[in-house]
Amino acid sequence: MAKPEPNQNTVVVPAGIDPGKSYSCVRSLSRAGLDTIVASEYDDLPAAASRSCDESISIPPISADLEAYKDALVGIAARPDVDTILPIRPQDPYVFAKYRSEFEQYVDLVVPSFDTLRLCHDRLRLAEAAREAGVPTAETRLLGDVDDWDSDLIIKARYNLLADEYLGQDTSVIPGTVKTVEFVRDGTVPDTDAIREAMYHEPVVQEYIHSAGKYVFGALYDHGDALATFQHRQIRGDSYTHGGGVYRKSVDIPELESTGRALLDSLEWHGLACIEYMEDARTGEFKFIEINPRLWQSTNCAIQAGADFPVYYWLQSQGRSDEIDSDYETGVGTHTLYGEMKYFRSLFQEESPFVERPSPPVELLKILASFAETPNFDDFHADDPLPAVVGIKRLVDSQLL
Repeated sequence: MAKPEPNQNTVVVPAGIDPGKSYSCVRSLSRAGLDTIVASEYDDLPAAASRSCDESISIPPISADLEAYKDALVGIAARPDVDTILPIRPQDPYVFAKYRSEFEQYVDLVVPSFDTLRLCHDRLRLAEAAREAGVPTAETRLLGDVDDWDSDLIIKARYNLLADEYLGQDTSVIPGTVKTVEFVRDGTVPDTDAIREAMYHEPVVQEYIHSAGKYVFGALYDHGDALATFQHRQIRGDSYTHGGGVYRKSVDIPELESTGRALLDSLEWHGLACIEYMEDARTGEFKFIEINPRLWQSTNCAIQAGADFPVYYWLQSQGRSDEIDSDYETGVGTHTLYGEMKYFRSLFQEESPFVERPSPPVELLKILASFAETPNFDDFHADDPLPAVVGIKRLVDSQLL
């Protein structure tokens, strides 16, 4: 694509293989009159194929050399037309905070301090911080501290991001993130050594919350003050056992709002935050699960409801927070088309000791009915169809579908 003229307002969108999130951001920013650069190590990305994308740039793989990835983004940031870079991928906030001085000689970023980020990425310390803030929280312990297995539990990585500073070792030869989740039924003793080896560090064990619903609380903060918040209820995830939302609807629940703000206020949060909550079926409490300090998978639901967080982030980075309108419409639903396909596949390929496998024919009818009821998609738009074609082809080629 042709390079845009200097001194235009341009936002960099780092993109992974997720077809929906970066594409939604590109469309959002373009509608606001901003130019976009999609930066990624992958070819043929949906976001780069969009008519809303002004330029795409190839950068080093994020998994191979994080410093080279950082250097490439700093190089793009140095262009006179670039205003800021969205934190989209799990490593982005870490890179922005750790190398803040390198980026901020060229652009303005809105991310937490490195110390806050380090707390946020540590599920053990974060659970303690949530309890201190009075936020209901799933009980969380190190795997080595569990001496009885007489309740339903989940084992997951302690760190959202496996970074050198967190693990105290060179992490260049291990994955940047570990998404493996082990479900442990009451009375079952797992192979803890094998789990440690698979997760590359000492993971945490959380109580399994028998849920009446999963919710996301999204927010943009300015040094402890909320600029905008948003809530949605997850109707389907990318697996029937767990996972990120692929069909969700916007909601506005006062208790969830107060709980979400209480934690972020206590941390004097700065920047974007996506907090996951489970509604405990036994107590009705919204129990805190984790924070992601970046734009979330279901950002398009917020955008369609009127809470345009990619644009809000740009406004804050430019010192124009007073232009942010935090109102949004409830009852707005969106789907991730490829995520719905992954959900349906999970009915045949996955299993859970806690969740009964739904009937595939019944679920297929539910999915199709929801498409008719709510024909809003993160990764398909009739006025811009090429990204959907590119996204599905990439997922099929990589055997992710």
